[in-house]
Amino acid sequence: MANMQKNKVPMPEQDPKIRIENFQEVTLGYNDEDAMLEAQRCLQCKHRPCVSGCPVNVQIPAFIHAVEKGAFNEAYQIITETNSLPAVCGRVCPQESQCEAKCVRGIKGESVAIGRLERFCADRHREQANNQPITQQTRASNGKKVAVCGAGPAGLSCAGDLAKLGYEVTVFESLHTAGGVLQYGIPAFRLPKDIVDYEIQQVKNLGVNIQLNTIIGQTLTIDDLFELGYGAVFIGSGAGLPAFLGIPGENSCGVYSANEYLTRVNLMKAYLNEYDTPILRSKHVAVVGGGNVVMDAARCAKRLGAETVSIVYRRSEEEMPARREEIHHAKEEGIRLQLLTNPVEIFADENGNVTSMRCDVMTLGEPDASGRRRPMPTGEQMTLQVEAVIIAVGTTPNPLIRMTTPGLETNQWGCVETSDGVTTSREGVFAGGDAVTGAATVILAMGAGKEAAQAIDTYLKSKEQQG
Repeated sequence: MANMQKNKVPMPEQDPKIRIENFQEVTLGYNDEDAMLEAQRCLQCKHRPCVSGCPVNVQIPAFIHAVEKGAFNEAYQIITETNSLPAVCGRVCPQESQCEAKCVRGIKGESVAIGRLERFCADRHREQANNQPITQQTRASNGKKVAVCGAGPAGLSCAGDLAKLGYEVTVFESLHTAGGVLQYGIPAFRLPKDIVDYEIQQVKNLGVNIQLNTIIGQTLTIDDLFELGYGAVFIGSGAGLPAFLGIPGENSCGVYSANEYLTRVNLMKAYLNEYDTPILRSKHVAVVGGGNVVMDAARCAKRLGAETVSIVYRRSEEEMPARREEIHHAKEEGIRLQLLTNPVEIFADENGNVTSMRCDVMTLGEPDASGRRRPMPTGEQMTLQVEAVIIAVGTTPNPLIRMTTPGLETNQWGCVETSDGVTTSREGVFAGGDAVTGAATVILAMGAGKEAAQAIDTYLKSKEQQG
């Protein structure tokens, strides 16, 4: 029986006053009854508009129908036919601008909670398996080797799909653990690391080999990989090189890139007392930017003991690219939005430590190329008293691969150029995710990885036919 309630079944959450004292997950997930009730809100549209909004083509109505009838394992199997990381995607995908944006229920109310239901299916499957990864079925080996550079969302997605097709896949990861931005970038209160580890193990169970502490472009080059017998190479190395503002005082002590700050917090466990990770626990913090990374950094700073955390953004809240849910959670946690404000100088004391940041007060003019209204200075200025500044205004790919790969074309921002989204200028070399687009979302990177896997399969089969 259909549930015609206009609003989603609420998701239980930690109380804001409690959660700012810990790094435990904020949202607590549906139970069986809530999931089945929410699933009943799906109209099972014949034209399935929600599927067209999913970069990895999850068969959404089919898995939701399985949830509705209580066939939770069946629902999980349907999801994992196309999505290797469902528990991750259920938590961090911007569903509101993708699958849920296409949902018919959203016309006269809230869309079906597709992301919450995906998370429920993955979590329940893991719990039923007692957190023991399940060996998945793959095709017999075809004897062909493929190398994947980077064990982030794009690389893991590409590797998993290739393994299912019978390829021998080795993923080369520069860090000491797999996961990429899932490990170093997204805090545990949004994405618990045991969940990341579990889903990576599911990929490894497909036969994927992950070789850690291997920097492509330094330890090995792309050309080295071909010499080692790999028939094709996928570049999914992400975009980990931070951008800065280029303003005076940016080299002061207490100024972080968001990448460095979040890596220290997440990968280097700065939030745990038993780890001696160097990080400033400042009382007054400013975070510059307006995306999800800004929200992550600001909410981490609050949990590390900051009394005041200000998000400094040159446009209004309406133009913020961050997810509405993350903005909502940040506000609940007492984080201040300092809008229409653009930093122009950072000041430090005689020891080089940050003391304040001077900003232009902005107004919004006509829309620019992004479609958002252009921020323009009013002529007024203001000063924020801060002890730390975290800059989150974008990232670009690390230059190592492009510098050591002759014939690999890149654009002005250092992103790999492709002819069709995944095929590069070098024969046998494919690329996807943030290495191609610049910093984007987990699910878009995974979609690119899936597309690249198909392109690699086509390429290697074509080469075989040519003899």
